[in-house]
Amino acid sequence: MTPSWVLPRLLVASASAPGSRALTPAVGGRVAWPAAIALGVLSSFNFDPVNLPFAMVVAMAGLMWLAHALRDARKRTVMVTGALYGVSFMGPLIWWMNAVSHGAYVGLVLAETLFYLPIMLALRAAARLRWWPLWCAAVWVLGEWARGRFPFTGFPWGRLAHTSIDTPFEAYARLVAMPGLSAVLMLVASLLVVLVTSAAWRSRAVSVAGVVAFAGVGAILPTGIAGADGTRQVALVQGNVPGVFLTWPLGEIFTLHVEETTKLAEQIEAGKVPQPDMVLWPENATDVDPYYNESVRDQIQALSARLKAPILVGGIFDGPTATTAYNQGVVWTANGPGERYVKLKPVPFGEYVPWRKEAGFFVNRLARDIPRDMLAGHEPGALRIGDTLIGDTICYDIAYDSVTRRAVDGGAQMIVVQTSNAAFTNTSQPEQQWDISRLRAIETGRWVVVPSTNGISGVVDPHGHSVERAPMHEPAFLSAKVTLASGKTPALIIGAPLEYVLVVLGLGAWWFGTRRRTPEGVSESTEARA
Repeated sequence: MTPSWVLPRLLVASASAPGSRALTPAVGGRVAWPAAIALGVLSSFNFDPVNLPFAMVVAMAGLMWLAHALRDARKRTVMVTGALYGVSFMGPLIWWMNAVSHGAYVGLVLAETLFYLPIMLALRAAARLRWWPLWCAAVWVLGEWARGRFPFTGFPWGRLAHTSIDTPFEAYARLVAMPGLSAVLMLVASLLVVLVTSAAWRSRAVSVAGVVAFAGVGAILPTGIAGADGTRQVALVQGNVPGVFLTWPLGEIFTLHVEETTKLAEQIEAGKVPQPDMVLWPENATDVDPYYNESVRDQIQALSARLKAPILVGGIFDGPTATTAYNQGVVWTANGPGERYVKLKPVPFGEYVPWRKEAGFFVNRLARDIPRDMLAGHEPGALRIGDTLIGDTICYDIAYDSVTRRAVDGGAQMIVVQTSNAAFTNTSQPEQQWDISRLRAIETGRWVVVPSTNGISGVVDPHGHSVERAPMHEPAFLSAKVTLASGKTPALIIGAPLEYVLVVLGLGAWWFGTRRRTPEGVSESTEARA
């Protein structure tokens, strides 16, 4: 573990050096703005399709250097810096949203960019304080917390923690959860600032030691199952989709999943595939409601009887009115439906339309593409399927900390991610989501199984390793033995309280930093008015 003297000395060394005017010269917009654009693009390179390791950590170091260097700048200069970073980061990161529509892409990028205006102001304020590395880490978690909750259900995509997969830092997810992992990586970025800007060799040496210590501890932190509790044989079905998004005939995707599940049953009967304890279908495996369509219901129940196993059916089910629907997973057996999970975090302007009348005035295709509003569920996805409790999540649900945490609190022994990435075929979105699923496996200490309509379908072990992956964009099925978990990782116990502590510290750093007087004795508020 980290020697007890390393972190205190490290923070003492870093608390003053980068804040020095001699070591971090003040800059204006001519330097800060192009630098912010470059740092935003660099951050996006850490994610698929580029996958440049540690790119965002280096970018965070650059952004904190800018926060120090902009100490005397006007607020609008700082805010423009944040906006340029935000648009340069989110623009490349979620380029895949163009597959839905160019308007959706532009709207989402602009909405997310707005968060980086206050984030940059808060970073500048935190950089003025003693022990600034800790305060800046808290500020960044505060920003990610806000992005993941507002507006509507938020958009927790592109978090700093997500860049840790396949690095020595990924194991921190099991210890301190996603918010704590983001904070750890921000501390590492702070050490890089000290390393580059400090004139004292001792400060630079301690910075290097700190980076090595954080990485070293991460490399030896344990990962794996959180209390092994038996095994289950699980089968996943990927039926594929019939053509281009939004051009599919009604019921065709259901037919494809029935056909592939029939092939699975034939292989089981021939003894080529082990008898499954459960069969998992993806999100949107049926767009015809089996509660009301007798033919669809009979086919599902006949398949379940033939498989001798329950099927987790993902689909679009009718809501209480003609203009509403549910995106849900339902446990179905030969005797009919059982427990169900309704997606907790439906996507605004993707699965429902806020202010439908007003939004339709500007984007008239919304009524065609999203004719019904999907209603959000309220209960966690802890479903009993056979003699197993699974934690069901649907697509973007997996990006929300509370969704998986609530499922495990409800007794989930493994995590299921029912997803349909068909709208994002041949984009980087499926790989980005797959990496989030891998981190969830580490964080929860549970196997994660992902049935998708056309990819990525696969199985992840609690170490975050991809054990099985089906071929993309073609019908397929997988069979795997998974180990159930009965315990909780430290992340599941302290993750939520730790996040709230960091959020409060971030708010405090922003407040105190804006009231800290400059060496000349002029407060920031006076400086801003000038």
